Amino acid sequence: MFDLLTRMFSYPFLTRALIAGVLISLSAALLGVPLVLKRYAMIGDGLSHVGFGALAIAVAVNAAPLAVAIPIVIVAAFLLLRLTENSAVKGDSAIALISTGSLAIGVMVISASTGMNVDVNSYMFGSILAMSSSDLALSIILSAVVLTLFVIFYHRIFAITFDESFAAATGLHARFYTMLIALLTALTIVIGMRLMGALLISALVIFPPLTSMRVFKSFRSVVISSAILSVCCFTVGMMISYAYSTPTGASVVCVYIAVYLIFALIGAVKGRIK
Repeated sequence: MFDLLTRMFSYPFLTRALIAGVLISLSAALLGVPLVLKRYAMIGDGLSHVGFGALAIAVAVNAAPLAVAIPIVIVAAFLLLRLTENSAVKGDSAIALISTGSLAIGVMVISASTGMNVDVNSYMFGSILAMSSSDLALSIILSAVVLTLFVIFYHRIFAITFDESFAAATGLHARFYTMLIALLTALTIVIGMRLMGALLISALVIFPPLTSMRVFKSFRSVVISSAILSVCCFTVGMMISYAYSTPTGASVVCVYIAVYLIFALIGAVKGRIK
């Protein structure tokens, strides 16, 4: 195992991908805990499809992909929150409308311009070769911001996660913190798409908290477990991808599935013992 990691770190592009991926998966896992508990988990999937549509448009007009995608996905995150709360079309229906529509627009734009080339496939399914030094720098900055804000506002995030109405009634700016989580999630999705792909990036948000909740019950323990699982699963997935020449995103998700099944079994055994 350590020999494999040593060989991986001998390649600069693999080193960038591994470090960036670990940081992105850690950020996604922390943000995923309140999203899953508030039943906003599929927002990550919706944002990834919006991101693909935005990237497709950027590729078609020869614009900087991240410069186009980031503001569009941030606006979409706020819009999705508004739709899920106040619109006649709520919850998963609103997310499905926006996500499938964005994906369809992206495919149409690509088909009418450049065709399904290698760059587009890397955004759909991810590619370790797509991670540049600037992507690594963005990942470091993003993870630092997410970790710092999560620690500083931990108690406020806890409050709005379990009872947003009560938190607002006590004077807490619940809407601000919900929007902050949506903003950070949007940034995490856009940056992580380069590595995991638009079709799989939401797994980094959903799997760690869902897996942790099979065994752990308190908010703090779920957060800690999700952070550890995200780092370990991504690292193992990258090692499998390198060793067997499998797609990175798919390898990471398969590791998540295996760990989820193990935790589900442990949780079932604990339930029977009790």
